[in-house]
Amino acid sequence: MNPDAGGPTTVFEQLWTPYRMAYIQGEGKPTGDHDCPFCLIPAMTDVDGLIVARGTTVFVVLNKFPYNAGHLMVVPYRHVADYTDLTGAEVAELGACTQTAMGVVREVSGAHGFNIGMNQGSVAGAGIADHLHQHAVPRWGGDTNFMPVLGLTRVLPQVLTDTRQLLADAWPDDPPAPVPTSPGPAT
Repeated sequence: MNPDAGGPTTVFEQLWTPYRMAYIQGEGKPTGDHDCPFCLIPAMTDVDGLIVARGTTVFVVLNKFPYNAGHLMVVPYRHVADYTDLTGAEVAELGACTQTAMGVVREVSGAHGFNIGMNQGSVAGAGIADHLHQHAVPRWGGDTNFMPVLGLTRVLPQVLTDTRQLLADAWPDDPPAPVPTSPGPAT
């Protein structure tokens, strides 16, 4: 029998994830800055908020629901939704903290690579669309296996508070400041 005879529906198996519908419909998502976790976290202790480092305009926090061990987020203190809403100073510090985060995670866990990015808007996959945050997800060769794909289970080798402490201890006391760029020579 030709597997392509009936089109894609006869070739591909279906993988249903009905538990995701609550997420898609927004159950339990914050509705404003009064219940936004990224607005509430800075008022917590570093341990309780899983904060790795605090900057002037942004902070670095361990993801409470990580894709991989050491999954960090760089978050502006200001409650803004879009990257274009950031000031130049916030953009610079967000970038500098992301670079530092990558170096620290490589130092403490030997990450082979990273997925760096932000989802802008709920349609783009942002879990908390109203407060911008950039993900720094460490990756290792072979880290995607059957456990998360078929078993719906993530295997994390360390409890979050221990991971937070390890990263916070390795975070430089005085990370390099972002270097402002000049607009270039006048023409």
